[in-house]
Amino acid sequence: MPKANIPEKGAIVQRDMETYLIHPHIPGGFVEPKLLRKIADVAEKYGAKYLKLTGAQRIAIIGLQEKDLDNIWAEFEDRQRAIGLTVRSIQICPGTRSCKKAKQDSPGLGFALDKEFYGKPAPAKFKMGISGCSNCCSDSWMKDLGFFGTDEGFTAVAGGKGGGTAKVGREIATGLSEEQAIALARKVIAFYRENGKAPERLGGTIERVGFENFKKAVL
Repeated sequence: MPKANIPEKGAIVQRDMETYLIHPHIPGGFVEPKLLRKIADVAEKYGAKYLKLTGAQRIAIIGLQEKDLDNIWAEFEDRQRAIGLTVRSIQICPGTRSCKKAKQDSPGLGFALDKEFYGKPAPAKFKMGISGCSNCCSDSWMKDLGFFGTDEGFTAVAGGKGGGTAKVGREIATGLSEEQAIALARKVIAFYRENGKAPERLGGTIERVGFENFKKAVL
């Protein structure tokens, strides 16, 4: 019998409908050599078909057997996993920690949002992108909620999405400090949880309730 995704084990069934993919949590794609070695060792130990760097700044371990999933996750210190109707991995650029064009510390904001929201439930998948400047290397405009840095602080945009029916987000606030950005994220996610109807993404919820009503609720 063909198999299916196993959300509680963070496992996504592959094209062969027999093997699985997992991706260990790597906040913003910032990974230490120790974790890289662990991922390589685990892939070899459990006979993975290959590894893949993903658009969500993770490393997917592909071609795993269902019987091994529990033991595989036990290999990692951070066993958080987010697939299905959750807040997904947050894309984060290097920001002022290394990029000469950055205006704000995008990792600082991104790591704080990751710590508070990663893997938490949502009406549908919920993606965030945090960029250090208006170049938006983390695709902030194409996320359910995005932030990008300016000289005045962070600008927030909401309602974007990629995929087959891509949608550009809309600006909701400017000149935010890190603390203000986190507070706004809390309100946006709370609004979505209260008003969202699966399988619509946040942008669909905003269209249904009205952009001005959404702004009034979260600002």
